[in-house]
Amino acid sequence: MGGVGEPGPREGPAQPGAPLPTFCWEQIRAHDQPGDKWLVIERRVYDISRWAQRHPGGSRLIGHHGAEDATDAFRAFHQDLNFVRKFLQPLLIGELAPEEPSQDGPLNAQLVEDFRALHQAAEDMKLFDASPTFFAFLLGHILAMEVLAWLLIYLLGSGWVPSALAAFILAISQAQSWCLQHDLGHASIFKKSWWNHVAQKFVMGQLKGFSAHWWNFRHFQHHAKPNIFHKDPDVTVAPVFLLGESSVEYGKKKRRYLPYNQQHLYFFLIGPPLLTLVNFEVENLAYMLVCMQWADLLWAASFYARFFLSYLPFYGVPGVLLFFVAVRYGREWRGHTQATGDPHCSPPPELPFSRLQNGASGTASLACWWNHINTSVAGAQGRWV
Repeated sequence: MGGVGEPGPREGPAQPGAPLPTFCWEQIRAHDQPGDKWLVIERRVYDISRWAQRHPGGSRLIGHHGAEDATDAFRAFHQDLNFVRKFLQPLLIGELAPEEPSQDGPLNAQLVEDFRALHQAAEDMKLFDASPTFFAFLLGHILAMEVLAWLLIYLLGSGWVPSALAAFILAISQAQSWCLQHDLGHASIFKKSWWNHVAQKFVMGQLKGFSAHWWNFRHFQHHAKPNIFHKDPDVTVAPVFLLGESSVEYGKKKRRYLPYNQQHLYFFLIGPPLLTLVNFEVENLAYMLVCMQWADLLWAASFYARFFLSYLPFYGVPGVLLFFVAVRYGREWRGHTQATGDPHCSPPPELPFSRLQNGASGTASLACWWNHINTSVAGAQGRWV
């Protein structure tokens, strides 16, 4: 799925002062295999085959852009471009031939320029500048709701009405924590990435019980390749649900595990429980163990310790487990399924879907820009409340 394996053949880095070799897109397209990855940034060709495993965002994320123009993704994902460009020079092997277009595939060049102009206009209007007051208020009312829910049970007892009200308040608190850690993961609150990621670990770990590294691993792929099957984890949900071209594939192969023609009716019955218990709880724990994210595991353990120690005296073991599921399910049933569904922008209809499945660089770059603009402005301007 786009990751990079053993190193493959490479041209070797360009020699300083020597003329850069030129490549056409047909040559570049041949280098999109595990262990053999080239990509294009600002018309320059880079061989990332050996270096991808050291990529801070992961080899899979950068591997999704193999044999493509990754200029827009490069600009959208990195805050300090001058600093990041220092790491590109040893990977440089050539440049696009003068007669070659900047993007490979059917793409309206004017549309690309329009999106870049939109991004520049948003920057000039300072729409990406975060509001410290808003985010301080957001964290403050998350903590206040945590305290309020506990006080309700402490003062009114563990009856059905106080428990339902407390679960509702905690579900809202959990939803707001998702939004806060999401913006921290995008490094859109603090000017330094380090502070964003430290704060994200606290919010994601202590306030939600999840791994920040796991979230970023999935979510960055979504923003890099929104709605691209086999690259965007958010739409890779077969065989439980079939989306887009996957329904055609299953039909041709006569695979039928569920009544897919009725999936729009049963989605909200089985989707959120699977999302909560399998996609989040189980996958999140497995990721921390397999990838040895011990710091994230400790943060997540601190959440569970706090939650169960806070409510165990009121409910006992069976009751506190039921209360926990009610909080989690209440949050995921409506909040996350809607929040993650909205940002999935559809690709331009004139592009064939077969090209989209392979990650057409044009569609990916436009969608990447739009997701970057939409989520960054939304977070900075406080639209998550």
